[in-house]
Amino acid sequence: MPFFIPRRLIDFEYFESGEVDEEYTKLAKDYKNDIDFAFFAVNFNYSKSDYEELTPKEKTFIYKAWEDKIVRESTLLNNAVYNAIANSHRKKGKKYQKLWKKKPKSVDQDIAYNNMKIIKDIEKRDGKSWIEKIYKAGGLNASSKKRGD
Repeated sequence: MPFFIPRRLIDFEYFESGEVDEEYTKLAKDYKNDIDFAFFAVNFNYSKSDYEELTPKEKTFIYKAWEDKIVRESTLLNNAVYNAIANSHRKKGKKYQKLWKKKPKSVDQDIAYNNMKIIKDIEKRDGKSWIEKIYKAGGLNASSKKRGD
């Protein structure tokens, strides 16, 4: 385990205001441990013994994880409200927008390669008439669509 923690792992990205209140810092200097314990007790329901078992490194990572959690939850709420408003103002007959989109399934490269090989062999043998059949079955005009020829 390295002695120094990379700052990128533990620095707040969203909660730092950049401005340091010198008066507050001076007043809080003698109460640093009490303020720190109050934070852990209020936000995580830690007892005094739970708090005292934490190492400074663990406290630092907990602070960063807490920031990440707050940002993630507020972003989710923002997206949900935005989605709800967009859906309530959608045009008549238009589909609802889903809040969550499923992650696309990964494709086995060997299967994809074999499928492409089969398609190319069929196209060499029979031509590309199968594409027109698909468009026709769907009620579309195959000549008006751009194809990857």
